[in-house]
Amino acid sequence: MSQNIEIIWKVMGALENPQGTEEALSEALEIIRKQVQAEDATLWLKNREEKRLYAIVHSGENNVAGYSMEEGEGVVGGVCQSGEPLTVDSTAGDARFPGGNDGITGAKVKNAAYLPLKLPHETIGCLQLVNLPEGGLKEEDAATLRTFCGLSAMVIDEKGFSFAQGAEKKAVLSFRNVIKEFQNGSEVLQALKGVDMDVYEGEFLVILGESGCGKSTMLNIIGGMDSMTSGTMEMDGKDFSHPTEDELTNYRRDYIGFIFQAYNLMPNLTALENVEFIAENSPTAGDSKAALDRVGLTQWAGNYPSMMSGGQQQRVSIARAIVKNPKVILADEPTAALDYETSIEVLDVIEKLVREQHTTVVMVTHNSEIAKMANRVVRFKNGKIVSVRINAWPVSARDLEW
Repeated sequence: MSQNIEIIWKVMGALENPQGTEEALSEALEIIRKQVQAEDATLWLKNREEKRLYAIVHSGENNVAGYSMEEGEGVVGGVCQSGEPLTVDSTAGDARFPGGNDGITGAKVKNAAYLPLKLPHETIGCLQLVNLPEGGLKEEDAATLRTFCGLSAMVIDEKGFSFAQGAEKKAVLSFRNVIKEFQNGSEVLQALKGVDMDVYEGEFLVILGESGCGKSTMLNIIGGMDSMTSGTMEMDGKDFSHPTEDELTNYRRDYIGFIFQAYNLMPNLTALENVEFIAENSPTAGDSKAALDRVGLTQWAGNYPSMMSGGQQQRVSIARAIVKNPKVILADEPTAALDYETSIEVLDVIEKLVREQHTTVVMVTHNSEIAKMANRVVRFKNGKIVSVRINAWPVSARDLEW
């Protein structure tokens, strides 16, 4: 019992996280999932106006954050309607789980537990736990989960949290069961261990994780700078899982824009010439002067990199990326070499690209503060996605602090 009291204290501490409701719920859910040893845990929240349920926070291997369903649909919807908890000891032969899969997300389910998030006069959501250890929930764990659901419902209600995905988004980039292996002497190391991930059109996606977690490997595969060992990758509906050299060259040229940590500008070319060099090699390129104007560098067009600050050089790098009109822009730790003030200037440019131009941006960073700007945050650990969080209200770059 003392261990479960300790878990509740940890949950309460997580839910008091001042960084935001999504961050707090994500941290608390991870604590709970590990406590009950479930493979996956998801918080579903009801939107009263739309009469839909949304998977707002997820922890585990099978990413379902961002899925939605009509109110009353599926097992989750039934629990939200009834306000009563439900345990499914086995999905074998259960019509609600065709072929042993969740009817909404398609995830493989052996067993599951569902607990309502209840306020005094309303059920506002549901906690879904999938693939628990054999024997199901211990009674003391069930009591901890009920407390967690009550605390989460209070936090959501007090902070006025609501979420709506809005119109269905198109997945411009999709990965399924991506594995990346490296040979280390006689040993084979797996950098990526079966990753499933989508990138949606017009979103700002941040990939977080410690050094060696697989996030940079993932970015390199997206950018065509590395290849997967197995799995599938589709860009704009086209299969680029195992491209030829010519296909790979065209993929990098036509679909991807790069923003590097080290800028990678050509020192003997002016800012405008750096952008024009990229534009000349892209069949979909726009106007180079317009690209510089979008990043606020019109008056520095004739300057060489050595005459510019780090932040200005990085903005030239952004202009080079956007002039191609790519499907996806990849940003690899773009503020790592910059001080705080300059970092905010660069992030402000990226924010405007996403929010005003609907540019799709995927950023790898170790800075969790930057993740507050994102529409979605994917966290990697040991070559796998361990959590996905949707930011209902992305924070402006000017409001970040570190």
